[in-house]
Amino acid sequence: MDTLLQVQNVSRRFGGIVAVSDVSFEMRHGEILGLMGANGAGKTTLFSMIAGNVPPSSGQILFEGKQVPASPDQTSRLGIARTFQIVRPFPGMTVLENCMVGALYGRGRHHDMKMARSLCEDILEEVGLINQANKAAAALTLAGRKRLEIARALSTQPRLLLLDEVLAGLNASEVDEALGLIEQVRQRHSLSLIIIEHVMKVLMRMSHRIVVLHEGKKLTEGTPVQVGNDPRVIQAYLGERHAQVA
Repeated sequence: MDTLLQVQNVSRRFGGIVAVSDVSFEMRHGEILGLMGANGAGKTTLFSMIAGNVPPSSGQILFEGKQVPASPDQTSRLGIARTFQIVRPFPGMTVLENCMVGALYGRGRHHDMKMARSLCEDILEEVGLINQANKAAAALTLAGRKRLEIARALSTQPRLLLLDEVLAGLNASEVDEALGLIEQVRQRHSLSLIIIEHVMKVLMRMSHRIVVLHEGKKLTEGTPVQVGNDPRVIQAYLGERHAQVA
């Protein structure tokens, strides 16, 4: 598989605070890449740079050889979409209308309302929300809003999908359903995925490779087995005493 994304010596500073420092990695087409790190490690900031929400202070990000613009709408048209950890649909709009926003302004840019509606009806069917298509988005449960967040991202017709803690706040059965949904949409839409998830067992289960961030820097990367057995990862997560025991 050829290279899809290249993150090259990327840093991001907010005033005197360095949120991400000199991070580099690559991912291939069709890969599921896990992004692991404690709170404050820089994961969401890195997501925001890849998605074009904030520019890197230094370094560059290339998507299929093209520099990712510091503009989320232009990045969306390249084929990158993201979900947000705090789900905020347009509350005064229906579930279908929320999805159609992505179809109208994403990579596909369906200017025809009928085509956008048809695309989104198919996506809502896929994510299990078609029966709630005409319901106000604000009336959805948390699990429903998470599904709508995925639907809105899919409606932009991405090639790379960034999932920021889509399982957070879900119960065990909802987590299992969401995992099945993610795998289903990945295969159906031929997606590459980068996933932030605090449930480590889930991240290990889903990812082909994992990049570990610690205090804004890349600590290591490798397969789930390699990362899970790395003493530096054990120490960063569990402390020196556990690292020595391991």
